[in-house]
Amino acid sequence: MVKKDPEPEAAFISMAFMIGFVGLIHGLIIGADFWLGPDQWMLILVSVLGQMLYSLALVATLKRGDLSAYYPIIRASPVFIVTFSFLFLGASYDLPVLGGIFLVIFGAVLLLYRRGVNIFDDTKTLSLAVLALCGTGIYSLSDSQLMQQIEPPVLFFWVQIICWPLLALVYVLNGNKLPTAMGLARIVKSPVLHFKLVACIYGSYVLILLAYSQGGDVAAVTTVRQASIPLSVILGGYFLNEGAIARRLAASAILSLGIITVVMNA
Repeated sequence: MVKKDPEPEAAFISMAFMIGFVGLIHGLIIGADFWLGPDQWMLILVSVLGQMLYSLALVATLKRGDLSAYYPIIRASPVFIVTFSFLFLGASYDLPVLGGIFLVIFGAVLLLYRRGVNIFDDTKTLSLAVLALCGTGIYSLSDSQLMQQIEPPVLFFWVQIICWPLLALVYVLNGNKLPTAMGLARIVKSPVLHFKLVACIYGSYVLILLAYSQGGDVAAVTTVRQASIPLSVILGGYFLNEGAIARRLAASAILSLGIITVVMNA
């Protein structure tokens, strides 16, 4: 959807408000406590940093590069998480878990390989994809800590309601005209589309946050999220008529094996 949108940055502005609004309603329904302490605010701000880095780098990557080539890189956040956790958080991982993560990354590399195309030819786009990867890793680490202290809708509300004006500010600083009503006009013009997207984004990430709250290791949980890569290959092959489907499915099998290895050993 971002790739096709004529104003992808504006799309993220609208979605930030929608997700924050849904988080508010969800939190009020379940009686969640929206009051945060100083330590929780620090983690919220770290999550905002990760979300901003991810959103802006993702849009820039998709505007410059091919989705099938750079999506696997953007989704390789377990590499960042394991490296950061090992270097700065004192985490340790058994060889089977590391081997599984290696298979995930190896499968992702095979997925983005295309004959006659070298992703290193465009280092700027590759760098943007890596920044998006780091953004995902940053907010995943922060969110996993927050889920031991607050409810998922509280995180959604505060992170997205802060990202909403920040995304609008960056949009204007880049020389664009501020979207009508801070992006709310886009929602009014296509409410069904926005509610479908929010249902997918909010619903899927709530499950991730619940996994964190149950004690799920952040590297393992984010590795399982890489299942979106083979799914995108299948959809691309059968619905978008993309080529090399057999090779990409083989690469997806390797990636899926890595996912299973991590889940069984984490």
